[in-house]
Amino acid sequence: MVETLTVDENRDRISVVQYSGDPQTHFNLNTYMAKQDVLGAIQRLNHKGGISLNTGVALDYVRKNAFAESSGSRHQQGVPQILILLSDGRSQDDVASAAAALKQEKIVPVCVGTSNANILELQMIAHDPSYAFSITQFDDIERMNDQLVSLLKRVPRQQPRQKSQSPLGQNEPIQRDIVFLLDSSDKMQKTFNAVLGFVGRIMETLSVDKNKDRVSVVQYSREPSVDFLLNTYNTKQDVADSLRRLRHKGGEPLNTGAALQYVKDNVLTASSGSRHQQGVPQILILLIGGRSSDDVRNAAENLNEMGVTTFVVGIDHADTLEIQSIAQKSDRAFHAADINNLSDIEQLIISTMKEIKNPAQRRTTPQHWSSSPVLEG
Repeated sequence: MVETLTVDENRDRISVVQYSGDPQTHFNLNTYMAKQDVLGAIQRLNHKGGISLNTGVALDYVRKNAFAESSGSRHQQGVPQILILLSDGRSQDDVASAAAALKQEKIVPVCVGTSNANILELQMIAHDPSYAFSITQFDDIERMNDQLVSLLKRVPRQQPRQKSQSPLGQNEPIQRDIVFLLDSSDKMQKTFNAVLGFVGRIMETLSVDKNKDRVSVVQYSREPSVDFLLNTYNTKQDVADSLRRLRHKGGEPLNTGAALQYVKDNVLTASSGSRHQQGVPQILILLIGGRSSDDVRNAAENLNEMGVTTFVVGIDHADTLEIQSIAQKSDRAFHAADINNLSDIEQLIISTMKEIKNPAQRRTTPQHWSSSPVLEG
């Protein structure tokens, strides 16, 4: 791969990290500025070894260290940040939060895994599923070289974000209609309080007001049940009090497709308090603990076509492929390893929601792209 690049301080920069239980940087993006120096360093590499495979830890390490400005990253200049992950097995830790954090920072992961790797896991980590590749063994990777190089050349250069020049745009209140859709089936009874805690902590970061953020909560199992609509409460305290009064509904089976369609047809409507027709962002946060008994694809696509931003947090026995299908974008799909420790996922959702703006506000912060490819990773 390096042979195909133009290694130079002002062109392509390369870093290599090995990992097993923990990651180890061999050289940073600003260590070598000539192709021969990079190739020489690669030839001197020794196999790190190790028993466990903690890909989630490694992804977080790369994001915080390899792609740091002090390590030679030029992300502030709009230079594409590309990570090429080569994996030979399934991770022993959670990768969903780490993968989402990479994408939040506009890092583009490309994944290559052998037959021992989990392709669904690689698709979750990758920029999108088409950026994940499976080969029988690493001896076969040479035949993929042209395909990978072609993919990297298509990664666009991102212009650094421009600050808004419009005082009106800066002063406009943030407005969002946010619906929490909660799996309330029988198997979620023991974890329901933890789910409500997750909802409460996100709600605390909002500005609940008739003219700012509006919140709704819907529980479902066989069929959905509204706890309160977007126009029921206009203060954060009223929403918090209602959350404390919520009780687990229970029931079987789990019809997630029907619940998603119900939210679209009955909750994200003007009569229920939705401001969709006014251009206010529509956000759905789904917490799910198992595989749906009905088809979710049509309902998920209907929400996406409506412009709804859907976040999905899978817990317990949630199906990874299904939650990705519902979220439509891989950086909005999460799988929680521990229901009692959702802080990383909460922060990623909160951070992403802050970037979702009204159409009028979006026009004040344009982003321009060019097709100049530069490799970092």
